Amino acid sequence: MTRFALAVDVGGTKIEAALVSEQGAVIEGTRSRRATGPTATPDDMRAAIAAVVDHALSSDAARGGTLLGAGVGSAGPIDKTTGTIHPVNMVQLRGFPLEESVRNAASASWGSDVHTVFAHDGGCLALAESWLGATRDARVSFSMVVSTGIGGGFVHDGRYAPGASGNGGHIGQMRGGEGLRLEPTASGPASAAWARTQGWTGETGEDLARDAAAGDPIARAAIERSARAVGAALADAVTLVDVDMVAIGGGFSHVSEDYVDLVHAALVENAVLDYAARVQVVRAGLGGDGPLIGAAALILRQG
Repeated sequence: MTRFALAVDVGGTKIEAALVSEQGAVIEGTRSRRATGPTATPDDMRAAIAAVVDHALSSDAARGGTLLGAGVGSAGPIDKTTGTIHPVNMVQLRGFPLEESVRNAASASWGSDVHTVFAHDGGCLALAESWLGATRDARVSFSMVVSTGIGGGFVHDGRYAPGASGNGGHIGQMRGGEGLRLEPTASGPASAAWARTQGWTGETGEDLARDAAAGDPIARAAIERSARAVGAALADAVTLVDVDMVAIGGGFSHVSEDYVDLVHAALVENAVLDYAARVQVVRAGLGGDGPLIGAAALILRQG
């Protein structure tokens, strides 16, 4: 009999859910997503939760199996005490009871109460990479996403380290290389917006990637600016929290083949102490599956 967890990941542009096996594999046919975005309302979110949860739990793969619980990762900040989210980029969802909403939807779909565990999405990614991804051999690691938003999480000796409130790892709200907050400086949308102020005529991170590959100097400058800011912030983070390895994922981290190398170079340039400069910086190993695997790991690995 298959044993699995329901994984739910809430980001700045979408909510996604799937079943994940005890071995950490996203089970085929159980994955679906719905749009969220900056205009999403509580009613929109409840409808999206119900849709993706029911898709997973009513799938052929779920029938006859054992559901161990639901793991939920969300863009933050989060409030572990109340089970609510307060996302920077979704104003109307600040205070939304995400943990309760997922538990109710899962319990209704499954037909019995479903144990639910809730965490910051950066921590979920870090837990996934430590379990099955690029940082599995590290003792202390930091994994982060550079995408619509920027965030991350720490793992110490295989255990997610959420911090006092569950929000440890919000690197996107640190100051970057230009004295500005990192997320509004270095994220995909922020980088595209900066490029437009320099005369570039594209719109998205995908456009930046295409134009930089074709030799556009402004698009390339935007990519390098992002990487420098991320590397400078990481230099401070890994100096404060002595880590072995940093893994970088998220859609914008793929904007150029050398993006992670550029970040690493900026970290080394900005690190003051030798141990910080020696930190390995690698590309995240689990790709788009990482957030879901990490959410499931809240049940499968953390108990």
